[in-house]
Amino acid sequence: MIKQSKLKKSRTLQRRRRHQRIRKRLSGTAERPRMVVFRSIKNLEVQLVDDVAGVTLLGASTLAMKDFKAEGSNRRVEQAAELGKQVAAAAKDKGITAVVFDRGGFKYHGRVQAFADGAREGGLEF
Repeated sequence: MIKQSKLKKSRTLQRRRRHQRIRKRLSGTAERPRMVVFRSIKNLEVQLVDDVAGVTLLGASTLAMKDFKAEGSNRRVEQAAELGKQVAAAAKDKGITAVVFDRGGFKYHGRVQAFADGAREGGLEF
């Protein structure tokens, strides 16, 4: 029998552990909520969370972006950037100008980075 420590850990488990380490340092407030990013294979989901009150202030996903169609291999990266701009606009409507960025254990690369750049272009500070 193989010991448990010698088994390869799944990517999901590794990402969740990275996210737990990140969450030890990050916390959101009503004035500066935590912007949580979750990346699936096809979509990107984002929430603005007030950790003090334990409420989600805003939620958005590329699933709701049916009107945005782009051609080419970078379609998902472009959708992530557009989602960042939309989240920034919605946050400004609610009076939020600064957030704490929580990458959710994912590498700051590709769609996560494109989303962050789009949110910064939209006017959010982090």
